[in-house]
Amino acid sequence: MRIIKELNNGVKYMLLASFTFAIMGAFAKLASGHMSSLEVVFFRNVAGVILVGFAVLKKPMVHVGGKPWLLFFRGFMGFSALLAFFYNIAHISLGDAMTFSKTSPIFTAIFAWLFLNEKLSLKAWGAIAIGFVGILLITQPSGLTFSKYDLLGIFSGVGAALAYTSIRELKNYYDTRAIVLSFMGIGTIGPMILFIISPYLHMPELDFILGEFVMPQGIVWFYVIGMGLLATISQLLMTKAYGETKAGIVGAVSYSNIVFSIAVGTLLGDSLPDIITACGICLIIFAGIMVARAK
Repeated sequence: MRIIKELNNGVKYMLLASFTFAIMGAFAKLASGHMSSLEVVFFRNVAGVILVGFAVLKKPMVHVGGKPWLLFFRGFMGFSALLAFFYNIAHISLGDAMTFSKTSPIFTAIFAWLFLNEKLSLKAWGAIAIGFVGILLITQPSGLTFSKYDLLGIFSGVGAALAYTSIRELKNYYDTRAIVLSFMGIGTIGPMILFIISPYLHMPELDFILGEFVMPQGIVWFYVIGMGLLATISQLLMTKAYGETKAGIVGAVSYSNIVFSIAVGTLLGDSLPDIITACGICLIIFAGIMVARAK
């Protein structure tokens, strides 16, 4: 208890954020047993739209604007990455799904170098190389063939990275709430459109973006509401963490989410990662922390 009390406030907030996000993932996994991943994403974003919408009504947004297509791009990429992320939560272990999503800082560093002319040190490039080795150890491709879950897992990191990179530019033009709403709004409207067209498309390989809307019943409402609330709480705690402590420290602590997710996943019946996968997870955590330190 004394150790916990002596922790920096930012570290405490991020540990709590990581834990609540892992529990959110557990609720998403449980809900996925009763509905499509598309519907899980829909309910995840509806809760956010309502909460942010109230905040906007209370205090209207003030911004310069002028980058509508970039705003749309941020929302679309965030929504696409979330679809891949929740689909994997439903089909692979919670720890692996979370690990894939935590590759986003590695890809963000690359995209910031490509599109925003941010410099990367030799140490940062070394960390990125280590991160890719970690991805290969987790996916363990047969020859050059990756499984569907591997590809979607990698995309969940790449898509989130593209969304995060666009935020660096958008924050100069838009209120933060507008940027958040671009993601959650598309994440709400997108599934509604896909619900309508799904009955007319018979493409099993695209099941991660298709689905029928099924009204939740009984305990499923508890899963859905719990997922929405915990996602929001996690976001608030994360924001508090970055406001209390240096971003590099908080970013490093955020990788505790993977450990929490593996622990929570085992309680839901996931098997523990094998030695090769565990090494891959460790390399991705190390790479993410090194990228943060190098920047």
